[in-house]
Amino acid sequence: MLVSAMLLGGCKDEPRSIVPGGEVEQGLRLVTQYQCGACHTIPGVQGAAGSDGPALDTIGRLSYIAGGIPNRPDNMVRWLRVPHAVKPGTEMPPMGLTEQEARHMAAFLYTLR
Repeated sequence: MLVSAMLLGGCKDEPRSIVPGGEVEQGLRLVTQYQCGACHTIPGVQGAAGSDGPALDTIGRLSYIAGGIPNRPDNMVRWLRVPHAVKPGTEMPPMGLTEQEARHMAAFLYTLR
């Protein structure tokens, strides 16, 4: 009984990050700040209704990023930081993200399922 209460006491309404060092709330702020919604439709991001890039509503459960990159946290962080190094010729622009910013953004993106 005590164990159950302790486990329930640790539950939070906010989603946990699967990205080491990434914080979901910081990621949401950064996705908004870097105006990712200019190109992508992103649920939970005000005004994010772009159509130049794919909708990101299920990015967290897809098997691949950008059509062929295994969707793992390390690949997502690298994709966000240096998209042309990951997929030459991509239309995804480099945004000048730091490693930490990309980790936060990836943490948020993995909540989109």
